[in-house]
Amino acid sequence: MESSDACVDPYVRCAFYGACLTAFGFENVCVVAHSPQGCQLSADVAFARQQADYTMTERLCSKLCEDEIVHGGEETLKKTILDAQSYKVPLVFVISACGPEIVGDNIKSVAEEMESVTDFSIVPLQAPGFLGSQYKGVDITLETLINRFFTDTNANIDVNTHIDTRKSEKEENTVCILAPHVSGNPTWQGDLHWVKTILSQLDVDVKSVLTCNSSLEDLKNLSMCETCIVLSHDAGRTSAQLLQSNDVEWLTKDIPLPIGFENIRRFLKSLGIRFDSEDKIDNIIEKGEKTVIQNLRRRGLEVEFFHKVSTAVVADSTIGIPLLGFLTEDLEMIPELVLLHSDGSQDLAEKEVQRLHIDPELQCGVEVYQVKKYLEEINPTCIVGSNIEKHLSKELGIPLHFEVISPILQYRMTDRAYFGYTGMLNLIEIIQNQWWERWKSKKISYHSKW
Repeated sequence: MESSDACVDPYVRCAFYGACLTAFGFENVCVVAHSPQGCQLSADVAFARQQADYTMTERLCSKLCEDEIVHGGEETLKKTILDAQSYKVPLVFVISACGPEIVGDNIKSVAEEMESVTDFSIVPLQAPGFLGSQYKGVDITLETLINRFFTDTNANIDVNTHIDTRKSEKEENTVCILAPHVSGNPTWQGDLHWVKTILSQLDVDVKSVLTCNSSLEDLKNLSMCETCIVLSHDAGRTSAQLLQSNDVEWLTKDIPLPIGFENIRRFLKSLGIRFDSEDKIDNIIEKGEKTVIQNLRRRGLEVEFFHKVSTAVVADSTIGIPLLGFLTEDLEMIPELVLLHSDGSQDLAEKEVQRLHIDPELQCGVEVYQVKKYLEEINPTCIVGSNIEKHLSKELGIPLHFEVISPILQYRMTDRAYFGYTGMLNLIEIIQNQWWERWKSKKISYHSKW
């Protein structure tokens, strides 16, 4: 873009939000936002996104004002950490925002000092928003946790958390799941549940999840894990590489996440080969595909409506990349424009485009104002995206819009997966309902008699 087009209208939040989002995935902890009170709003949004329980996960903010931003807020941070003692938690996260990082607050030295006068461990996270997007904040947090709790054989037992951080022998058929919360699925917990269910059917023990309803046991078990799986194409790669350097095998590394028949097959077969469970996987695939096909036949879902529809996909990489295969192979739509929120998995996106033999305009790391320009240029018939693109579609006169990526307007009470065979049916149901919504009359033709 030319300098005259310079504008900041991002889809994703800042690194501070990403760090908070990851920290709030732990239960029985306290998260201290070392920031002005306004930045606490980002922490509150992250708290809601993790569906954290306010009776189990505590929040504090150092509430920095002008004096602290100019002269430093380390003393204020110390007082806030002391306040956390009343919560009686074993672990406290301290996350610094832009202001204290610019003025030079050293939260690491404060954490070391305060650990000697408190009865909990403190994990300092330097994640100011200016470092990058929320995905950067997720990576900072995951790498910090791995470096701290997955250590060498000379490490000692942490006197505060009583966690033995000495390297344990790896247990056979065990896995660590990374970054399940970094997803455009508004109810991403459903995807995590599907993956856990599949692994359970293969007699694989999920020893650690970072992070979702996680505990100190998840950190303790890190060094026992034989393998790891990253459930995001937006974050978690550097953490998986860090685990690889500690002899933890990274599974499904270059495979799109399991959305759509072919991606599900590839994902499952990769697990079946690794855990010597190919017969079990074949049965899961056969049963799952039969379930989807029978539902489509018996319930009268009219997927033929989508045949050869010109489509734009606007999504995060986690859902957007595997969605390409689902739309192209299963619904027979034609993706002519693919706009991804992050650029961390551009190579995987390009490989998927080549595999599908399609030729869309592919752009990664886009912002909202750029999306509008690309939509005007390509002028697709349909957009698969979020509530943001719904408004753009009305403005640009694009007939169809399917709202599957966060943020969405519709309220969901249950965790609906996009992964796996039930996930396919969930996506088709959402798309089908919104297709019929398109033809609903906007005029009131009925008046009650009372």
